Amino acid sequence: MEKRIGAILIVVKEKENIQRLNEILSVHADIIIGRQGIPVRNRGLSIISIVVEGTNEEFSALTGKLGRLKGITARSVLAKD
Repeated sequence: MEKRIGAILIVVKEKENIQRLNEILSVHADIIIGRQGIPVRNRGLSIISIVVEGTNEEFSALTGKLGRLKGITARSVLAKD
C-alpha cells in the first residue's frame, strides 16, 4: 500500500477522554511524524495537530477511533499524490 502525508486536527472540548486519546495516539505512534498541542484557555478547549505518514487505512483507523471519543472531534487532510 502506498503511504501518504497528511494532517489530523483534533479539537478537545471535554477533558474526560484525554487519557484514552493519548493511548490511541501511542498505539498509532508508528505513523505520527510530529505533534503539537495548543491550549485555548479562554474557550476551554485544546487543539492538537498531528502530521502523519501512512496508508489510507491507517488514517481511517486512527481518525475513526478518535472520532468515537466523547467531546473530541478529529478531521484529516491528505496531500494529493
